[in-house]
Amino acid sequence: MLRRPLRLLLSFVMAMSFAWAGTLATAGTAHADGCYTWSRTLSQGASGADVTQLQIRVAGYPGSGAVLAIDGAYGPGTAAAVKRFQSAYGLAADGVAGPGTFSKLYALQDDDCTPVHFSYAELNDCNTTWAGGAVDATTAKSNALRTMWKLEALRHALGDKPITVTSGFRSQACNSSVGGAASSRHLYGDAADLAAGANSLCALDLEARNHGFNGILGPGYPDHGDHAHVDHRPSRFWSAPNCGI
Repeated sequence: MLRRPLRLLLSFVMAMSFAWAGTLATAGTAHADGCYTWSRTLSQGASGADVTQLQIRVAGYPGSGAVLAIDGAYGPGTAAAVKRFQSAYGLAADGVAGPGTFSKLYALQDDDCTPVHFSYAELNDCNTTWAGGAVDATTAKSNALRTMWKLEALRHALGDKPITVTSGFRSQACNSSVGGAASSRHLYGDAADLAAGANSLCALDLEARNHGFNGILGPGYPDHGDHAHVDHRPSRFWSAPNCGI
């Protein structure tokens, strides 16, 4: 397997070769890795699968208390999230996703589309199939991917300090074995329990309010004194009394 720097260098060389040959018609279409390549600049009014892919990656930048819809439509919410993402990484914050924005996203993702600091294995210590939860395996894995991108945004906002995930997706059997609630969001693949470490539990819970999580639980909430919990439940429920939430 090629290491990331070499892979990116080879992709750059290939892209430049195509450009000189006159076949690279649109800026930003160079294939940066094995995950996904955007072939056009995106702005308000655009729609399609490429917008959905962008939304998944900037869903951690919806603004305080907000959640970005992953609907394939580039509306004001997506433009605002793109602006926050751009600002977070020192890019021109214009809300338009072009070559500079895509280059940063390419640098932040691995070939399986997960962000570089998180992996599917971290979000599933239950089984390798993602089956047996409250949703089908494909949905559970997709939910976990969205969780990881929000965690990547959370990590960056906290100074790029490591975040340790102690529990992610659970099948019904795995959830029962750890005494999880019958309605646990872990069964949907969209929840993550985070350990204290480089960041305190309260720091994780407090900052999570800015990164698209409807569910936030932590110290002071029953059975959550030793971890911060985040999820994507349909409506907001935040409770970490010892942290002022």
